[in-house]
Amino acid sequence: MTELAERLRKLADNLWWSWNHDLDRVFRIIDEELWRKVHHNPVAFLADVSPEKLEARQNDANILAAAIRAESRLSSYTQNEDTWAARYAAGLSAFPVAYFSPEFCIHESLPIYSGGLGVLAGDHLKSCSDLGLQVYGVSLLYRQGYFTQEIDADGRQHEHYHELQTDRVPVQQVVDAKGKPLVVEVPIGEYAMLCKVWKCEVGRCVLVLLDITDSPIRIGGRTDSTIPLRLRLYGGNKHTRILQELALGVGGYRALRAMGIKPSVLHLNEGHAGFCALESIAELMENTGLPFDEASKIVANSVAFTTHTPVAAGHDYFAPTMVLENLSFLQQRLKLTDKQFLGLGRANPEDDNEEFCMTILGLKLSRRANGVSTLHGHVSRKMWSHLWPHKEEHEVPIGHITNGAHVPTWIAMELQQLYNDCLGSDWIEHLSYPRRWRGIDNLDEIELWQTKLALKRRLLDFVARKGRRQAERVGKKATPKKLRGDVLTIGFARRFATYKRGLLFFEDMDRAKRMLTNRERPVQMIFAGKAHPADEPGKEVLHRLIEISNDPDLYDHVVVLENHDRSVSRHMLEGCDVWLNNPRRPLEACGTSGMKAIFNATLNCATLDGWWDEAYDGRNGFAIGEGCIHVDSAVQDKRDAIDLMDVLEHQVIPQFYDRNGDELPLGWLRMVKHALTTLAWRYNSDRMVMDYVKHCYLPCANADTSHMP
Repeated sequence: MTELAERLRKLADNLWWSWNHDLDRVFRIIDEELWRKVHHNPVAFLADVSPEKLEARQNDANILAAAIRAESRLSSYTQNEDTWAARYAAGLSAFPVAYFSPEFCIHESLPIYSGGLGVLAGDHLKSCSDLGLQVYGVSLLYRQGYFTQEIDADGRQHEHYHELQTDRVPVQQVVDAKGKPLVVEVPIGEYAMLCKVWKCEVGRCVLVLLDITDSPIRIGGRTDSTIPLRLRLYGGNKHTRILQELALGVGGYRALRAMGIKPSVLHLNEGHAGFCALESIAELMENTGLPFDEASKIVANSVAFTTHTPVAAGHDYFAPTMVLENLSFLQQRLKLTDKQFLGLGRANPEDDNEEFCMTILGLKLSRRANGVSTLHGHVSRKMWSHLWPHKEEHEVPIGHITNGAHVPTWIAMELQQLYNDCLGSDWIEHLSYPRRWRGIDNLDEIELWQTKLALKRRLLDFVARKGRRQAERVGKKATPKKLRGDVLTIGFARRFATYKRGLLFFEDMDRAKRMLTNRERPVQMIFAGKAHPADEPGKEVLHRLIEISNDPDLYDHVVVLENHDRSVSRHMLEGCDVWLNNPRRPLEACGTSGMKAIFNATLNCATLDGWWDEAYDGRNGFAIGEGCIHVDSAVQDKRDAIDLMDVLEHQVIPQFYDRNGDELPLGWLRMVKHALTTLAWRYNSDRMVMDYVKHCYLPCANADTSHMP
């Protein structure tokens, strides 16, 4: 192996590269076409690149210097002890935080995520690393992950699942004290599921992954060779789901303990991981002899629970018989009757017909619970107030910590460098300091505009490449769409759930066509998103959008991109002028994609829901409507559709096309700068993690928070 290959392989093992540009440049120079083909995955790249190409670059001083520089930066990053956490959360170093989530989006090459929940979890872990906070992420190694979306010639979605090859992603199998692969046992009724344990390094943090695919099952004294379960994210039936959640909660907790990790805080990112609290209580009871009531209170004080959605489908409910059959081992260890055990997941423990809810379990077994925006906190207190019938709604113990986005992951490199000039070269290490962002006033408008135009051109090239590949795959002779770099470009990228209202702009088709095809002030729209495999109404939204994009009148104005993933989002966030988000209020708990838009100098146009409800000040973007909610959702949709068209026609479009003598949209650029000044310091994941440390982690660990800023 050459010196260059050896250095690159070492760097590829730590996912720190996923939010740094050093390695990206090196691999592009070596073989840009292969780099794209492997979806910017350095492990797969090094497996596939020809030895001749590596050998040819071995003596390239610039490449070798870049690799050495990246190696030095990673070493300095991981070994630096002068971190925010060292100053304000040193008590969490010996007994760290365990952050359980059913999905993590660290990079598109590790497809164990589907959407917002996973993106948030990945950003959370990265900011913990940047701040020097000792955190172990815990999730599942989905061998088939979430699906790859393909659109056929008729505009219909098809789901394809691909087997994850662990030798082509940056994961390593965990070994025990004897050097053998670590396996943890998760009892399921009379069976026991044996889960292999993997890990990947995420900067200073570690992501622990439980692997149940192809693991054996033990039945009494006999061990079968395989388990009849294909591990897909959010796939299968209720039985599959409860097995996954047992692996995540119970298996994840046992894996940490087997690795010698004693967490002082259990952070449950949604109810899917709720079983880890039960495992922790059972362990405490066995170690101390305490009864359940006392042990559960002690454990609850160390549990932080985050709920992410007001949508009913986002909360897991299991039939009582399924819970008792699969969790009998936990019930016996907790020494609870059927009624007592099932009551932990019921709003009314006396109702024998009520299903077992994982969100209720999480709320009952934690002392610190939160929604993910100010509005979502209010919605959650109302939604779950029946669990505390003797409290007023405002007294319900569910607070809020608004989400944030991990800036180094999502910001365009060109903009990061541009901000260096007005914020200082270390600005990205001081994201949450409002004073630092005042330097944006000195940002040169001409440079900002030219940078955005360059990013838009890159986006349009990306759209053209994806369009060609899709046309070739379906055998369709498609005429390339003529998107233009000088046209107002609106992006909409999210899951095609019906409440997100992907078709809202087209409620009045005649008005939409007039607006998009206006000769003096045209508009182009780029859509991307997946519909859940079981969501037929969501699939119809996608299909209708594709029909609209093929309308001869709109062909060069509307694009639907296939297979929405992190890479698609990044290109759109960087290159679009406006980020559109029009969910039906109040069903969007937060919505972090609009936060990512801020740092890429892309303005938000959104309904006053989630984070935008607390962030919009009248001058840092655009609001759809006034935040009113009609009892009839159909009426609300019609009103919001009119409000959307009005704000685009009378505010967004005129502002964008209002140019000075140098063809510069000064008013638009001033709005961008105001958005950066007022929003950037608040809506980043560093600030979010700092809030969790102060309001959840340190209190859960019984640590003093009085010294924190």
